[in-house]
Amino acid sequence: MTGIDRRSLSLLGLATVLSPSSAFAVDYPTRPIHLIVGFTPGASSDIVARLYAKGAGPLVGQEMVVENKTGAGSSIAAGYVARAGDDGYTLLVAALSTLTYKIVHPEVPFDLTKDFTPVALLAVGPLVMAVDPKLGVNSVKEFTALAKSRPGQILFGTVGPGSLPDLCGELYAERAGVKLVQVPYPGSPQVTTDLIGGRIMMSFQITSAIIGQIKSGQIKALAVATDKRSDLLPDVPTMAEAGIPDFNTPLWFGLLAPAGTPRPVIDKLAAAAKQAMHAPDTVDLLRKQGFAPEDMEPDQFGAFIKSEIARWSAVVSDANIKE
Repeated sequence: MTGIDRRSLSLLGLATVLSPSSAFAVDYPTRPIHLIVGFTPGASSDIVARLYAKGAGPLVGQEMVVENKTGAGSSIAAGYVARAGDDGYTLLVAALSTLTYKIVHPEVPFDLTKDFTPVALLAVGPLVMAVDPKLGVNSVKEFTALAKSRPGQILFGTVGPGSLPDLCGELYAERAGVKLVQVPYPGSPQVTTDLIGGRIMMSFQITSAIIGQIKSGQIKALAVATDKRSDLLPDVPTMAEAGIPDFNTPLWFGLLAPAGTPRPVIDKLAAAAKQAMHAPDTVDLLRKQGFAPEDMEPDQFGAFIKSEIARWSAVVSDANIKE
């Protein structure tokens, strides 16, 4: 081998070791990382984001700052992050509603599979099928019988078309063979108020949001919409146990980076997520909100997102849900 060949190989090896991606990953992060949340402070996604930021910041050696950019089912936040640089300093804490809103509103300016790189699934938790106690039903079976006797008269509350409460209601209606009427609200507090007041009959809601009203008897919990019972409501059956099979529809929260973010950066953030979300204090705080940490490697999370898009697109199409 000639001297030129050796020198060329040496330079090639150096270029490989110090490629922009690998060199960047060695230094990353050198400044605070911004976590963008599409919902208001105190919302479930905001709580999960702040738990991740608190635990993962020290692990990666930089502060993580949570920013709330609310509106349009978190599409404003998603669009903002999609346009951010692929340097790992602007990340999206996405929720299932980010995905479902996009399905119902295809015009929003981002594509979850093209504009983002999956990092990690952070936490999951159940919604609970809740009813007005004054209806006098004590099970999903009894509620279904009531709904069949009053087609098109059962009002169920949601936080808007394409939201998870809406899709769960539509999925239940399809599986149970009943006709429901959606009543959209600006937020879950208004849904809860009208459920207690008897102006609507049923809703699917985040367990932690109505646990107080359930325990006080103001609201009746019929089932949780996951394949495992909730720690907050251990005596409440799952939808499958209540007679509606294949109804595992957890609310989930995950971390996404802009497309093109170097893989070593993705792996570093994912490793921090796994450690941070399983810290005992974090697990305890999640459980108080009705959630639990969930592990998925970046590629697994990417496949999961695609499966969720396919699943909920079918529900939206079958139910003819429109904005």
